[in-house]
Amino acid sequence: MAGLEPLLAPIDDGNLRLEQLAEAHREGLRAACAADREIWDIYPSRLIGDDFDPAFDAILANPARCPFALILDGRVIGMSGYLNIALDRQTLEIGGTYMQPDQRGTGLNRRIKQLLIARAFTAGFRRIEFRIDVRNGRSIAAVEKIGGVKEGVLRQERITWNGHVRDTALYAILADDGATVSAG
Repeated sequence: MAGLEPLLAPIDDGNLRLEQLAEAHREGLRAACAADREIWDIYPSRLIGDDFDPAFDAILANPARCPFALILDGRVIGMSGYLNIALDRQTLEIGGTYMQPDQRGTGLNRRIKQLLIARAFTAGFRRIEFRIDVRNGRSIAAVEKIGGVKEGVLRQERITWNGHVRDTALYAILADDGATVSAG
């Protein structure tokens, strides 16, 4: 397996571009995140109001995160990416996904996840994990639709920005499941 370069290169798919999140995306992501004030209650961190800049800075500074800005028709509409990349185990997590409300239910999230999954498998990863707040039914349903297999619940796995002690559902897709993922 090569280094991270092939994994983190921009992805272009018609009117959709995924590129590594950078300072240049700050204001576009701020606007996208502000479009849904209520959803942040089920996220580990809060990317609106006074919390946006410190959270954005923490994302960029976190070596365990490799987020992509989601750019649709030239406009930032959210983010998603790779976390907890373990080259030695050929494992990574896809997460930190947020899309502004007008893009939800359009099939765009599925398209993005399939691009990220295909890229990870092509780069030599064999296991992709998804860790989802058990309260986030929309994300759980989306991961199940793309072939994610529930492996269990990590009880009281983390404390979120608002003090909630979160139970986290663990899903995974294996490279061996690839036919299911691409057909799904």
